[in-house]
Amino acid sequence: MRRAATVYQFAEVAAFRAAARSEGFRRDERGTMVILAILLLTMMLMMGGLAVDLMRYESTRVNLQQSLDRCTLTAASLRQQQDPESVVRDCMLKAGIADQLASITVVDGMNYRSVQSAGVADTRPMFLHMLGIPKFDAKAGSKAEQGLSNIEIALVLDVSGSMSGTKLANLKLAASEFIDTVFAQDVDHRVSVTIVPYNAQVNLPVTLRDQFNVVHVANVPDVNCAELPASVYTSAAIPLTTALPMMAYADVASSTTKSTSFIAPTSSAALPNYGSVSCRPNPVNLVRLPQTDPVTLKAQINALQAGGNTSITLGMKWGLTLLDPSMRPAFADLIGRGVIPAAATGRPFDHDDTHAMKVVVLMTDGEHVSHSRVVDAYKTGASPIWRSTGDGLYSVRHTTGRPAAAGTKEYFVPHLCVSTACTDGSNTAEAWRATPWDSGLGSVQQDWKDVWARMKLSYVAWQFYARALGTSSTTRNAVYNSTVSTINQTYESAATMDDHLQASCSQARDEGVVVFGIALEAPPHGQDVIRNCASSVGHYYDASALTISTAFRSIATNITQLKLTQ
Repeated sequence: MRRAATVYQFAEVAAFRAAARSEGFRRDERGTMVILAILLLTMMLMMGGLAVDLMRYESTRVNLQQSLDRCTLTAASLRQQQDPESVVRDCMLKAGIADQLASITVVDGMNYRSVQSAGVADTRPMFLHMLGIPKFDAKAGSKAEQGLSNIEIALVLDVSGSMSGTKLANLKLAASEFIDTVFAQDVDHRVSVTIVPYNAQVNLPVTLRDQFNVVHVANVPDVNCAELPASVYTSAAIPLTTALPMMAYADVASSTTKSTSFIAPTSSAALPNYGSVSCRPNPVNLVRLPQTDPVTLKAQINALQAGGNTSITLGMKWGLTLLDPSMRPAFADLIGRGVIPAAATGRPFDHDDTHAMKVVVLMTDGEHVSHSRVVDAYKTGASPIWRSTGDGLYSVRHTTGRPAAAGTKEYFVPHLCVSTACTDGSNTAEAWRATPWDSGLGSVQQDWKDVWARMKLSYVAWQFYARALGTSSTTRNAVYNSTVSTINQTYESAATMDDHLQASCSQARDEGVVVFGIALEAPPHGQDVIRNCASSVGHYYDASALTISTAFRSIATNITQLKLTQ
């Protein structure tokens, strides 16, 4: 019994000691942070690994997306003639990720190409498999399309004298390439181009001239330049009903011989020299109405000739007008008469037509230069000058300002005034008559346009006015200068021309017309006015004779509307 009690006590003590040790272990906090640290470290390693896998994924995806975008855009370009699918595959091969290309879809249509590509890249995750994600592929897709909408283009080209030589030659090459580019694959004739050559003036074909309310028409072949009134700059287009005075075809620049003696109207001192006129009878520089045939357009461009001063504002105004929907009735008439091709039916489109784009390409190598012109009162209509039917000699009627010795006789006959004495009034009967000189066969009162067709302004001012009304060297010169300044006056100042240009450019922007500006080695002020006219800084090109092709090439690419759609 004693032994059994001892064993029982021993067991009881052992149990008590075990319970005490368990309670001590439970109360002992040593080592708990180690466990927490192990857990946190494990989680950090997992999160870091996940971040690494995500970074690898995003880097791979971005590289794949950018490569697909670049390759798809290249393949979609209508300018490249290779198989679009082959272009994408070759491009991805050169990028070193040809194996990531999954699919290519190409749609080719008239004036349209769409290329869609997709790619898949294995990012080879290193940690995601611990979360049960054995594969984590990066996917990307891209779609590009290039198409020609209904496009109306006005090429407004400077053909002033400073464009002679290399500049004009390079312009012709650049503009011809431009035509080829915008008409490439345009089998549906959705593109039309108008060419507006300009120097000091813009010369209209007679078919276009007659669509407007023109006045003072001289009817000289291939001479139809309008002097635009300030009122036309208050709107985008030149109204068809506004009276447009035509520029007189007159030699206002050449000098004459200032002699007190008579000089025959058939002499070189009298015959006009039209070499410096602002509106020249040059058919190759006439405005080319909307055309859908690139061959015809390039022939016009390659025939352009340089000469004269610079009037950018007139070129821009006519270019903008020929894109304005207000011209549609006039174009319809010209289409019906075969002047404009039938493919241009419906043009100019409305400015808010979502399927049409209007573009002006405005180019110059200079800046505004004012020029003079014959004022309206001396352009057409009855003049005071009479021409004898028999001998072709003239007389001029002066109702006021005659020298006293002329008495009541109003007609001065230049060829009868053969000495200084005639001019100073001491031999009045020799030069003045009561009726026009007729040589016995009658005489005809001259229209001003007929006067300018036979004689230069300086000759008329000296022989018919200075010699008739001046009684001394001083008064003759005063009468001459007064006559010239009365008949021939400045058309517009350069500052006013700048203002009118910017008004047209602003109106173009308001109507959604895209204006590209090219300054070809232009002076600083010329660069400024073109830069300010362009739709944005990105639409302006400061070009040299060697880089003008690059400028036109860039504009053509912009116009054909290459765009990324996905």
